[in-house]
Amino acid sequence: MQDVPLQELLESLVTMVEGLSSRGVIASILLTDPERRRLFHCAAPNLPTEFNEAVNGIEIGPNVGSCGAAAYRKEPVYVHDIENDPLWADYRDLALAHNLRACWSAPILSNEAEVLGTFALYYSHALEAPSSDRDLLDFVAGSAALIIERRNSQEALRQQTRRLEALNRTGEALAGELDLERLVQTVTDAGVELTGAQFGAFFYNVVNDVGESYMLYTLSGVAREAFSKFPMPRNTKVFAPTFMGEGIVRSADIMADPRYGHSAPHHGMPKGHLPVRSYLAVPIILGGGEVIGGLFFGHPEPGKFTAHHETLMGGIAGQAAIAFDNARLFRTAQNEIDQRRAAEEKLSLLNANLEDQVAEEIARRAETEQALRQAQKMEAIGQLTGGVAHDFNNLLQVIAGNLQLLSKDLAGQEQATRRVTNALAGVERGAKLASQLLAFGRKQPLEPKVVNISRFVSGIEDMLRRTLGEAIEIETIRGGGLWNVSVDPTQVENAILNLAINARDAMQGEGKLTIEVGNAFLDDNYARLNGDVAAGQYVMLAVTDTGSGMPPEIVDQVFEPFFSTKPVGKGTGLGLSMVYGFVKQSAGHIKIYSEIGHGTTIKLYFPRVHQQEDRLAGTDTGPVAGGSETILVAEDDAQVRDTVVEMLVDLGYRVLKAKDASAALTIIESGIHIDLLFTDVVMPGPLKSADVARQAKVRQPHLAVLFTSGYTENSIVHGGKLDTGVELLSKPYTRDALAKKLRHVLNNHKPRSV
Repeated sequence: MQDVPLQELLESLVTMVEGLSSRGVIASILLTDPERRRLFHCAAPNLPTEFNEAVNGIEIGPNVGSCGAAAYRKEPVYVHDIENDPLWADYRDLALAHNLRACWSAPILSNEAEVLGTFALYYSHALEAPSSDRDLLDFVAGSAALIIERRNSQEALRQQTRRLEALNRTGEALAGELDLERLVQTVTDAGVELTGAQFGAFFYNVVNDVGESYMLYTLSGVAREAFSKFPMPRNTKVFAPTFMGEGIVRSADIMADPRYGHSAPHHGMPKGHLPVRSYLAVPIILGGGEVIGGLFFGHPEPGKFTAHHETLMGGIAGQAAIAFDNARLFRTAQNEIDQRRAAEEKLSLLNANLEDQVAEEIARRAETEQALRQAQKMEAIGQLTGGVAHDFNNLLQVIAGNLQLLSKDLAGQEQATRRVTNALAGVERGAKLASQLLAFGRKQPLEPKVVNISRFVSGIEDMLRRTLGEAIEIETIRGGGLWNVSVDPTQVENAILNLAINARDAMQGEGKLTIEVGNAFLDDNYARLNGDVAAGQYVMLAVTDTGSGMPPEIVDQVFEPFFSTKPVGKGTGLGLSMVYGFVKQSAGHIKIYSEIGHGTTIKLYFPRVHQQEDRLAGTDTGPVAGGSETILVAEDDAQVRDTVVEMLVDLGYRVLKAKDASAALTIIESGIHIDLLFTDVVMPGPLKSADVARQAKVRQPHLAVLFTSGYTENSIVHGGKLDTGVELLSKPYTRDALAKKLRHVLNNHKPRSV
């Protein structure tokens, strides 16, 4: 019987009572909410639906019909004539409309005399209650109490077991999690499980200029599309206490809550919103008092969340706050270290310690990678490498810019000029290292071109021979009539080099490497056997070695992040996973074939395109030219900003400067004529660089835009590719590169028509 739902058991009891009566009785059982303040419909299969809906959720009180009064008094209430009894004043018309003339109700009491609900008998005519019916009323109420208490005990035990298991899982997950996205999802999922909510969500506490707290971060229990039309909870009386950190908000029926429904334009939940009656909101407050966001849980039925749920989620929110602090500290500590180091740098010591700094940075990176490798936190690695490269490139930009400006002041001083030249060479090496860090973290935007891969194989062959050594024989096979593909040329070269180095290691430095390119058709049968590829025409790039080969169980894992067959310290285990990611990002397919004693072949397939091959831009060897236009520089790093402004002035430009996107927009809106906006991509503040660029072009249609950054994140990069029409100058850049890029953008800019 314990698997039979409680409502079904009580409906059986009600039906049995109705069958025993000879007076045409209709029976009903109402149950209390957890706070014992209201009665809700449970079992009354033969009462009219309209009547059941009307009394569902009635208050317990001395004058609320037979049931509300019986629950209030904790004793049976016999109303012999509903039409004339004052207890039924508020529900008389409803009862008479459904031919209900008499109602006797008894409280269903627990062993501790707590009201669990009421059992009622309705009659279609006024009627005095005979002693036999009074005894029946008491007996059935007692039987219902036994059923409810037993079921409540069973359910309480099951819930307690589930809660303990969920709390244990959540505590373990939060204790070691450093990824903010997974951390928030874990907390939201745990809240839904522990409270029995229909859905849960976490919103970051970010407020815009119209008072909206927004940024839906996680959802649990419902598809994200359910919130796609209204992702921002407004700063109303319902939501404000959570985002202000005033405490937990719990409402048995939010639609009856005095805080609900007072804010325009919806005056409540907007049309199409998920139905919510029970409401629970818990702020997450960090150690310093910052309210980072709020957990929100809802259920379409009233009375679902209890004080126990409130206590549970308060504890979970406290654990989450500690985990948030740890994760944010882990991420921000690196930036603080880099900023402190940049402030302490002395230009005179640059050449002596630049490479030491790079070595320290690489060593620290290696230690970080090892820790994250053990936990398999790929996303955290990408964020960390991108952040380091961003700050490191800013540092290099300041150093490089000042060195180039200094070199003009040292004209004719041979020894000083030589030292500056050596320092600039060190900066260039540092820039290459930063670029490698970005590639490692998959944070470099792809710039696909229509190319013929055969040309890259020819162009990289000499470099491969130098890299792999004389003991490796290299053979290239190029098929005729090779089709074109759309790929990032730089990343293709990196992939070939990566596979070649992997093959060299597999052959222990001695053997034969074969690189083959040719057209290929993958048919429907192949596509069925390999679910990640569509049938069609491809260009194949294959790299084959004569190494020892791998068994099937190793082949199945080679593309997994951090998996490596090399000894500890001999590889990151990310080489093949990076190639895999690039191929997938290029809409391609990758396949590996290996056999013990016969070597390994890795085949990359890129979709054929029918466009003509792009002409790849060659190196601009023309003279460096400045200009007289007005340029607005938006850069949050003061040292970078000052250096760039000085370089632009040296090139003859009129220069305005802003410390962030908001300040830049203020200058643009002032009406002053600006020819070009030169803006960093990643800056703090609510207004993003891409947004200010769009608004700037609306206000000054003639204005050109050039972005710059050491790390682009996703603001001008989507799907891993630089947005069409976007001009980007990556940090660190030289004075010559800046001058040529500015002239290119200014000379080729087409004013926007409005």
